[in-house]
Amino acid sequence: MDKSQAFLQCTNCKKILFSVEFEQNLRVCSHCGHHHRLNARTRIAWTFDEGSFTELDTDLRSQDPLHFPEYEDKRSQAEAKNGVYDSIVCGTARIDDMPVSLAVADFAFMGGSMGSVAGEKITRTLERAADQRMPAIIFCASGGARMQEGLVSLMQMAKTTAAAAKCAEAGVPYIAIFTDPTMAGVLASYASIADVIIAEPKALVGFAGARVAKQAGVSKVPDDFQTAEFVFKHGMLDRIVPRRELRNVLATLCQTLGGHLLAREGNRG
Repeated sequence: MDKSQAFLQCTNCKKILFSVEFEQNLRVCSHCGHHHRLNARTRIAWTFDEGSFTELDTDLRSQDPLHFPEYEDKRSQAEAKNGVYDSIVCGTARIDDMPVSLAVADFAFMGGSMGSVAGEKITRTLERAADQRMPAIIFCASGGARMQEGLVSLMQMAKTTAAAAKCAEAGVPYIAIFTDPTMAGVLASYASIADVIIAEPKALVGFAGARVAKQAGVSKVPDDFQTAEFVFKHGMLDRIVPRRELRNVLATLCQTLGGHLLAREGNRG
């Protein structure tokens, strides 16, 4: 968004918003409550303690194993436009002074698609949490596996799921947040096996998109199908949390579920 503009239009209800008020409201429409998408760095800045984020694994770059037409160009354009090298930004940070291992998806980078680098960063985030005894927090936003990397991208589903199991074995909490959209291979792997699953209101959550479902003959669905509210009603989510409340909810969860980790570290000291 161009911050020099005094007004902008909500992408959902089309009403006009004051840019300053929109930013103060964390890019949530004051008329319809639509949660506009955030890039990874903005979400990190608004969620975690100021100045506490340390980015890691910045040297990873995707390859082109299939020599897929125009893949190199599209990836280079996404890098230049978004200032990140793939769809996941990861590292460590603090929330209410509690250390966490985190990964944040950026949908603006090729639809948040999960290729080899995204899968590796998610895996390292979860393994880092297990090894360093701190909660893992992952913000999901993806259209699914990156088709340009073929089976290499699909392999990330098993890889990330195995990494989540390491957190369970180590007794460290893993919290996933579904933002708009959380779909396909991401939903079917690490996103759905977190200890606690939260979603932003009205986030698109599902496996096959509406066009694919229609091609498969699925046409009669509820009005709220594949929304956070629908999957919450059917037991897939633990809670739907508005963006303004999310930091406090995450801090409380980390302290409640991961407090024993701090106590153990204190005893060691």
